[in-house]
Amino acid sequence: MGARPRRRRAPAASSAAAAAAVVAAAPGPLGALLAAALLAAAGAQQSATVATPVSGASPDLLPRFLLEPEDVYIVKNKPVSLACRATPATQIYFKCNGEWVHQGDHVTQHSTDRSTGLPVMEVRIEITRQQVEKIFGLEEYWCQCVAWSSSGTTKSQKAFVRIAYLRKNFEQEPTAREVSIEQGIVLPCRPPEGIPPAEVEWLRNEELVDPALDANVYVTPEHSLVLRQARLADTANYTCVAKNIVARRRSASAAITVYVNGGWSTWTQWSGCSTSCGRGWQKRSRTCTNPTPLNGGAFCEGQNVQKSACTTLCPVDGAWSEWSKWSVCGTECTHWRSRECSEPAPRNGGQECHGAELETRNCTSELCSPAAQGAEDMALYVGLIAVAVCLVLLLLVGVLVYCRKKGGLDADVADSSILTAGFQPVSIKPSKADNPSLLTIQPDLSTATMTYQGSLCPRQDGPAKLQLPNGHLLSPLGAGRHTLHHSSPAAEGADFVARLSTQSYFRSLPRGNTNMAYGTFNFLGGRLMIPNTGISLLIPPDAIPRGKIYEVYLTLHKHEEVRLPLAGCQTLLSPIVSCGPPGVLLTRPAILAMGHCVEASAENWSLRLKKQSCEGTWEDVLQLGAEPCTELYYCQLEAQACYIFTEQLGRFALVGESLSMAASKRLKLVLFAPAACPSLEYNIRVYCLSDTQDALKEVIQLEKQMGGQLIGAPRVLHFKDSYHNLRLSIHDMPSSLWKSKLLASYQEIPFYHIWSGLQPYLHCTFTLERLSPSTCELACKIWIWQVEGDGQSFTINFNIAKDTRFSDWLVPDSEVGSPALVGPSAFKIPFLIRQKIISSLDTPCARGADWRTLAQKLNLDSHLSFYASKPSPTAMILNLWEARHFPNGNLSQLAAAVAEVGKQDGALFAVSEAEC
Repeated sequence: MGARPRRRRAPAASSAAAAAAVVAAAPGPLGALLAAALLAAAGAQQSATVATPVSGASPDLLPRFLLEPEDVYIVKNKPVSLACRATPATQIYFKCNGEWVHQGDHVTQHSTDRSTGLPVMEVRIEITRQQVEKIFGLEEYWCQCVAWSSSGTTKSQKAFVRIAYLRKNFEQEPTAREVSIEQGIVLPCRPPEGIPPAEVEWLRNEELVDPALDANVYVTPEHSLVLRQARLADTANYTCVAKNIVARRRSASAAITVYVNGGWSTWTQWSGCSTSCGRGWQKRSRTCTNPTPLNGGAFCEGQNVQKSACTTLCPVDGAWSEWSKWSVCGTECTHWRSRECSEPAPRNGGQECHGAELETRNCTSELCSPAAQGAEDMALYVGLIAVAVCLVLLLLVGVLVYCRKKGGLDADVADSSILTAGFQPVSIKPSKADNPSLLTIQPDLSTATMTYQGSLCPRQDGPAKLQLPNGHLLSPLGAGRHTLHHSSPAAEGADFVARLSTQSYFRSLPRGNTNMAYGTFNFLGGRLMIPNTGISLLIPPDAIPRGKIYEVYLTLHKHEEVRLPLAGCQTLLSPIVSCGPPGVLLTRPAILAMGHCVEASAENWSLRLKKQSCEGTWEDVLQLGAEPCTELYYCQLEAQACYIFTEQLGRFALVGESLSMAASKRLKLVLFAPAACPSLEYNIRVYCLSDTQDALKEVIQLEKQMGGQLIGAPRVLHFKDSYHNLRLSIHDMPSSLWKSKLLASYQEIPFYHIWSGLQPYLHCTFTLERLSPSTCELACKIWIWQVEGDGQSFTINFNIAKDTRFSDWLVPDSEVGSPALVGPSAFKIPFLIRQKIISSLDTPCARGADWRTLAQKLNLDSHLSFYASKPSPTAMILNLWEARHFPNGNLSQLAAAVAEVGKQDGALFAVSEAEC
């Protein structure tokens, strides 16, 4: 409705008649205005008498619009009609763009409202394209109704008249693409300019795409078509259609091809050997059908057939040996002789000897008499009695030995204070009054503790002898002598790399020593560590056979150096680590420790340990969470690290496949900025890394080369498998000091770039500009979140302190550590104490006071079957403890756990002594 009109007093009869005469003489807006002026003049008079109002009018009622003109569009050259209706009204006229429309252009219709009896007037006019085009470009064309009554005037709302059109060319059309299956697709479309704005719909092979019927499809407010996960059925021609009341336009069709890269099936079983006797060949095969490549997808890489040499042992038929001599003539007047099928004995499926093994015949001699038979019986009885006595004596000795050993930990080891003292390198403890034979001064092992930087070689003589004292608590070591000697680390490293370069596997190892550790080890074992990465390799004692010396390396691979194929929803959750050389013989499993970024749960993840074979293909060697199906590998998965038991060195990686959209992996969010700001521009780089130490180390090294420094402490974000991208935005920046040069309100990192784990240094850069060179303070917030389908978000808020200056943002110093340790220096538990614990707890105990209880107390009892499959389960548990807690492990806690096992064993020990 228009502005509220002014109310006027009813004029006298003479004034009304004069107004009517004016309207009759000068019809149209001018006459109406004159009539209104006369009525106003009459109202100004202070008349005491009010005359009867004009017939058909209602005093004191302003016109009220029952119908107001609406916005319309002119299509092509067709005129449009505007109408309005009001009651009570004596006159209604249109005003367009401030000018009155001629009375002759109005079509008027009169009627009466049956409910009120008031007169109703309706007026229509037509607007042509030519009228609108006269003012085109100056302002918009509009029209408005003005209604009169005896009480005043009322204005209707404005109705705009526009010329409708739709241009022919799209501002942006979809383009053809080839995408991998399950990859997201975005087809942009910006329709042509038009009035009214065009509506957009999508066609797939000329059929309408309806997001309500397909949850995999949705259309953005910007009219882009989004396919969440490409399917084979999505291979089609897509067309964007724009339409309004004027026309309908079609974009060029975009061909979308969804391809499938081929994948290998599992290997078939090895065929039988090609020869039945001697050397031959056997083979196995696989096919590129899991899945089969489609629509131009890549064929599988690698060989489809493997061959291996085999040797089939030839069958050897048995043959008889010579007959033995005839026995003496027996009491039954017979004697015998025998032969054996042993020249040669049958083997490898050969035939047994044919014929009798024993031959008897009659004989006659003095032994056939009854007296001789009695003497023979007497000798037999005496022999049986002697054998029985010997058996009884042996049984008694065995029972005594068993009773001594069944107690497990003896009274000295069960004393927790003795164990705790024994864990220290040097410790003095007074002996007990009731047990003077206890070892009161613990052995000093410091003479055998050294950091290895050179080679380790056995020698028969030399001044530095490794001598350890023996005591009641500790079992003695062997009498052999072993000596450690040092050489120059730089020269040793050069020699080591020079020797490696002659090996075939050296081609895939990283160059340089930044991400590599190496050392030379013997049966004493040791440890390799790559500083600041959380990656280490523990070689336990006796893992290397005595008399052998191995040169071992440990390397961390960059993602661009090794190609790890991932299928489906698989993602890399750990660094790719190599230890070797491959093929060395280990008699005990080594333990490889490395970080991971998975929030593990059985219902959300399927985790697998992958190992690269000699042919270069990656194979699953262990499925985590399931009972180990092999004794070669085992993985202890903890919150931020995994510990891999392996008897075969090689290249390993932890890979996961999400089972639900609730599966998440940890991202480390790190901010860097330049240490100096010589120009007005200032860049803040936000890195989104896998939450492992090695990834953070690489980025810090990269930023140091670029002159960047860390801003604040890194944060952790749980990134879900929801197919939504990661968004980053900057807020709360003082506009009087800084401005952002980012055109959009936020930046995005695509979901698949993050989820695969194969792109290590994903980051976004926020470029800021100082408005004054003197500005040296910055306060802002950077928000990082993953957009969810239901509108919820997970945010991480980085605050840059208001008073923080550029010079105060420092990168933490690198950790300091030795990359290689050998012998006792590589272990927290002293060697003699370790051996005593192993010998005491390896023997199973009926009451559970053995290695199983120790594993339970140390929370390492998830897969006891793996420990039980090894010759020394206790050694496996202690090795894992060493890998988890070096170099800051708490020996007192371990000693307390061992002491608790000893207390449980004490009652059993007492019972065993009483029974004996």
